[in-house]
Amino acid sequence: MKYALLPLLLTALFCTTQFTTAQESEDPHMWLEEIEGEQPLDWVRAENAQTVEKLEAYPGFEELRQKYVVAFNDKDRIAFPTIVGENVYNLWQDDVNERGLWRRMPLSDYLNNSKEWEVVLDLDKLSEKENKKWVFAGATWLPPENKYCLLALSDGGTDENVIREFNSETKEFSEGGFVFESSKGGVSWVDENKVMVSRDFGEGTLTTSGYPRMVKLLQRGDSIENAKIIFETDPEHVGVFGLSFYDDGKMHLFLYRMITFWESELYYLDGDQFKQVNYPKDAQVQGFHKGQVVLSLQSDWERDNSTFELGSLVSFDLNDNLDGQYEVNTIYAPDEKSSYVGMSGSRDFITVNIMEDVQNKLLRYRLEEGAWKGKSLEMPAFGSINLMSSSNQTNEHFLLYSNFITPRTLYHADENGINQIKKLKNFFDASELVIDQHFATSVDGTSVPYFVVRRKDMVLNGKNPTLVYAYGGFGVSVQPSYSYTIGLGWLERGGVYVLANIRGGGEYGPAWHQAGRLEKKQNCYNDFYAVTEDLINNEISSPEHIGAFGWSNGGLMAGVLYTQRPDLFNAVVIGAPLLDMKRYNRLLAGASWMGEYGDPDKEEDWAFIKKYSPYHNLKESSVYPEVYFVTSTKDDRVHPGHARKMAAKMKAMGHPYWYYETIEGGHGASSTNDQQAFMMASIYSYLSSKLMAESIPEIKD
Repeated sequence: MKYALLPLLLTALFCTTQFTTAQESEDPHMWLEEIEGEQPLDWVRAENAQTVEKLEAYPGFEELRQKYVVAFNDKDRIAFPTIVGENVYNLWQDDVNERGLWRRMPLSDYLNNSKEWEVVLDLDKLSEKENKKWVFAGATWLPPENKYCLLALSDGGTDENVIREFNSETKEFSEGGFVFESSKGGVSWVDENKVMVSRDFGEGTLTTSGYPRMVKLLQRGDSIENAKIIFETDPEHVGVFGLSFYDDGKMHLFLYRMITFWESELYYLDGDQFKQVNYPKDAQVQGFHKGQVVLSLQSDWERDNSTFELGSLVSFDLNDNLDGQYEVNTIYAPDEKSSYVGMSGSRDFITVNIMEDVQNKLLRYRLEEGAWKGKSLEMPAFGSINLMSSSNQTNEHFLLYSNFITPRTLYHADENGINQIKKLKNFFDASELVIDQHFATSVDGTSVPYFVVRRKDMVLNGKNPTLVYAYGGFGVSVQPSYSYTIGLGWLERGGVYVLANIRGGGEYGPAWHQAGRLEKKQNCYNDFYAVTEDLINNEISSPEHIGAFGWSNGGLMAGVLYTQRPDLFNAVVIGAPLLDMKRYNRLLAGASWMGEYGDPDKEEDWAFIKKYSPYHNLKESSVYPEVYFVTSTKDDRVHPGHARKMAAKMKAMGHPYWYYETIEGGHGASSTNDQQAFMMASIYSYLSSKLMAESIPEIKD
């Protein structure tokens, strides 16, 4: 899921609160919600064994798995940089360094293509020493010296993490440094001896969404129990977090209160008190640059006889805002074909990423005499651009470009221009592939864009094996990008790949998202059907050869497709899904998503949610394709009970399915290259067996 500041805070928190209604007590599969109970794990192991047996019977599985192992461990991959002062840092994983080497080199050496990395922390050695399966979860640096950082480590890839102070000069954890036990939430620097802490402090300190409901100010050497509470929020809110921005030589401290997933409030520490920053609650904070708070608007903002339209990127001076007399400045305003995607801040300018009909363009803006002056940056067309890393202490930043058949290419940019640094090698043969963009018409007349990646010599005979992917939620845009997992597992083997830009995403700004949330969620699924039917009408493929793939919110979508329109598909991959939409808000981080889906405990919301909830719309009398569920025991964001219960209910009804649950791996269902290779090989072997000529022999229970 690619979000701005607000969703980056939503590393979901495990919430054990359970409720039982008469309806739920009748659910015979509730026992599978006990994540690591002995009986549920026995069930998981038995299901996994059956799927492994099927895979071992498929002649192409092991060959594909080995291809993925080679690709994931390739030494010539791009070492993606994170700018920290005058250095770049990188986490490197391969067949020798399974957990990874956290390493660095001077930025100047990196730009000159040096291969001499300095290892800062060996996560495999640390894991062995501490008997953990540590996964690197990020570092929060103390500017401007960048000597100390708060290093986050996750055991097995969960969203929960431990945070420890790390000294980058000694390359050791700081003696007597800050240490925080496993939790969700965050820690932000105030200065070298103080931090703001939003964590699980014990009973009563979490919201019903499972996020921190209070922030403490902790002085070095003090215990967290005695730390001062500086802010609290209502338990029914999503949560509250401390944030700090280093700008123009000063640390600025904020508190970010999330009321719902799509409503927030920002408070600034002015002297010894926090003052609320005034802006619409549904606007999303994108950054802080030269005293300006930068927002993306999710609705029209009426101010001083002016209308700032939804989808616009705007800013205002923080100090003026706190004084009550401030002007709002427009940075970027989209039209009906364009939308704001994201921004990165540098010392003297910001870089803004936009889309026009789902194709990226870059704009650079400088703040001059209170107004933003912008210009376009030259980048290749017809592809996806990601803002990789930047620093507000310099004007250096890195960009990543790719499309479906063009490998990822890393660019370095500064005030002097943009230069290509490194291009990933071709992991699959794309010489005979082409990309088309089409538009399907949804049931309500909405035009829905989609991309088709195919062979140049494809015959329109309705028999081409075709995989359709979409996300359709939380305002997240899916764009053309290079994927060697898709290339090796599908395109190179003759498959057609389709990326559908359905509503619920952000491809055309907030209105596109809002047209696919709450009571309008069915629009997302109708858009997917429209794209699929367009493929059939154009004789690209037919239901016998069409598969669907979705993950997380997309996993919910895949479950809906499976239960609503099984006639359109012969294979469906349902990854890390929400499926029981009656109980989703009571499992793990589910309550935080009620702003997207609605509250199933409210009769008026359940009235529309129940119409698409896959778990409640599964019918014994219907004929379904053999589906593949993928999830993880360690996923503490979307509860694995969704997939478990759906599979168990299908078994009771006699419907066929595959099921695989990694015991570690978190929301991505893998935390090492070997795990990822197995997962990808299993998914594309399943799809090939269903949609291509090959088939997997039936395995008897």
